Amino acid sequence: MSELYSLLIAPFVEFAFMRRALAGVVALSVGAAPVGVFLMLRRMSLVGDAMACAILPGAAIGYLLFGLAVLPMTFGGLVVGVFVAVAAGFVARTTVQLEDASLAAFYLISLSLGVAIISIRGSSVDLMQVLFGSVLAIDDTSLMVLGASATVTLLTLAVIYRALVAECVDQAFLRAVGGPSAATHFAFLVLVVVNLVAGFLALGTLLAVGLMMLPAAAARFWVRGLGATLALSIALALAASISGLLISYYVTIASGPAITLVAGFIYIASLVVGREAGWVVGLKPQKHRVA
Repeated sequence: MSELYSLLIAPFVEFAFMRRALAGVVALSVGAAPVGVFLMLRRMSLVGDAMACAILPGAAIGYLLFGLAVLPMTFGGLVVGVFVAVAAGFVARTTVQLEDASLAAFYLISLSLGVAIISIRGSSVDLMQVLFGSVLAIDDTSLMVLGASATVTLLTLAVIYRALVAECVDQAFLRAVGGPSAATHFAFLVLVVVNLVAGFLALGTLLAVGLMMLPAAAARFWVRGLGATLALSIALALAASISGLLISYYVTIASGPAITLVAGFIYIASLVVGREAGWVVGLKPQKHRVA
């Protein structure tokens, strides 16, 4: 037991930066994983990746004006991310262009603008920190932002849950019965942006979407019900986060990529041995039902 304690628990007890990192990734897992499940159900998995890049100009402007201060970068990323989400949705609902095409256009413009802004100020080291983050450098302000993001996400999902599920199943039906289809859609996109901005603080712009989508995709191979999928996605995100932090601590590699790689390993393992449509289950002969 003492060896197990030294291996798994002692780093978080002995070092304050590990405790802050743990609290940060727990908050991020609780908020981002359920959002990833609904992105998957809505067949919008790649939207998270696009939006993760779209927030870069806002964060870059905050960085240009205030350096690596948390609140200006967070506010800038949130404003630009919401603008891109709303603009893409507006174009899709008022023109013949589909939302994925309009989002691709806006995110490419936004990404290019963000990289250009960052290049004005700093070195490649600064750019790497912005793009890939530093979980072990989370401060108290970042923890407050991450905690607020998780709280807002869970409360908002509780309010729009029924309409969001209905929209995932049949958007036309929700509109036909007078349901808040557009409001639900835009509220959900705002939640995506909020969690990507929060993930940006911990994992960086390019890796924030990993903890959002990989646990959600992995959970689908184990359970069927939506409630079970939401709960399991959170559990898998927590497992990936804690394991990634420990691997980063002992192997001395970047914590953000370590967390995302563990989440990727969980996804691959689930793909192979998951009891719901995993490869191994698919190879087994299926029993024929007799009427």
